[in-house]
Formats: sequence, C-alpha cells, structure tokens
Amino acid sequence: MPSIEITSKVGDFIREQRETAKISLRELAKSAGVSNPYLSQIERGLRKPSAEILQQIAKGLRISAEALYIQAGILDEREASPVVDAVLGDETLTERQRQVLLEIYDSFRKDNAATAAAAPDAETAAPAPAAKKASAKKPDSTA
Repeated sequence: MPSIEITSKVGDFIREQRETAKISLRELAKSAGVSNPYLSQIERGLRKPSAEILQQIAKGLRISAEALYIQAGILDEREASPVVDAVLGDETLTERQRQVLLEIYDSFRKDNAATAAAAPDAETAAPAPAAKKASAKKPDSTA
C-alpha cells in the first residue's frame, strides 16, 4: 500500500533530520507545537501528518517544508537548480516567501517553455533587441 510506504518514508526522513541536527524528540515536538507521542508516531510511520504539521516540523528542524512535502508525496521533486537551491537555502526568507518565489519562478519557466514550444525558431519568433545606435550627441569639440 503506497500510503504506508510514504508515511514510513516521511517518518524516517524526519527522524534522520532530527538526529542529524542533534535535537531530541521532546525538543522537536515542543518547537513544532505537537505532542511527543504524536511526533513519535509520525517518525515510526504510524501517523500521516497534514501539510500544516509538516510545515511546523520543518520549522522546528530548520529545513524547507518543501523537503518534507516531497517525502510525504504532497509535492513532486523538482529538478536541481541553483536558483531553487538559493531560495530554499536563504534563511532570511519565511517559508511562505520561499514558496511564493518558487511558484513565480516556476511560472516564468513554464511560460518560457510554452513560448519556445510554440515557436521553435527563436530568431523568427522574437527578434533580438536592436543594438542602440550611437545617436547620442557628441560633445561639441569647438567649445
């Protein structure tokens, strides 16, 4: 049953992240705002957390909620991208700001892909911007 596999996968991932960060189950439960038994059940694959709970756990682990959403099967894994990595790694942004930036970035990429698919010959579809002519007035050398 795929749901049990995903539940176990996300639980294993959370435990692994918690242990790597050297955070106790009790500390993570407190910072995520969930009970110790509930977090323990998630880690053991007995409970499937909601997206909200995953976001709270991600915040407690100081990782991207997107990483947990992927593990939980809520989101599809994205292609590796330096832009995505930079946005996800920027700790000065809130989780919501990261999510919005990535959505905008994805929409630009999809629009560009659709445009490219509609007009395979980029030169005829969108002419390159003309170079600015050197029409700026030259200083009068007689002055």
